[in-house]
Amino acid sequence: MLIRKAKISDVEDIHKLISYYAAAGQMLARARTTLYEGIREFSVVEDQGKIVAAGSLHVVWSDLAEVRALAVAPDYIRQGLGSLLVQTFLKEAKELELPRVFALTYKPEFFVKCGFRLIDKDELPQKVWKECVNCPQFPNCEETAVIIDIE
Repeated sequence: MLIRKAKISDVEDIHKLISYYAAAGQMLARARTTLYEGIREFSVVEDQGKIVAAGSLHVVWSDLAEVRALAVAPDYIRQGLGSLLVQTFLKEAKELELPRVFALTYKPEFFVKCGFRLIDKDELPQKVWKECVNCPQFPNCEETAVIIDIE
């Protein structure tokens, strides 16, 4: 399996992965437009030419980034691919000299296993919420906030 930065040609596969979990209420949906606009933030795991996991690291501010849209194909769950992507994003954050990375998630236990800690959403800076106003869940967000300090 290969971990690499996403390409434009990966958008449809990334969209299918995210849409699968969004339909099950396990993550927020993403419009294709958003994926195309943010393609440079995405990394994917490829197995024999097939995209089997994807996610992104979005820089929010000078001291904070967010892991977004993390999804693993159902047939590849519990093989460590999600953790591998998270570790890739944490390494990338360190290289960018970002001291903290957070996620808003319906699966906080996964992120806790990756070293994140639970926090109250109110502890996150206001700039984190600028995109939330366009979310269908706003203002009744049921996601849990997790954060990790980069060493």
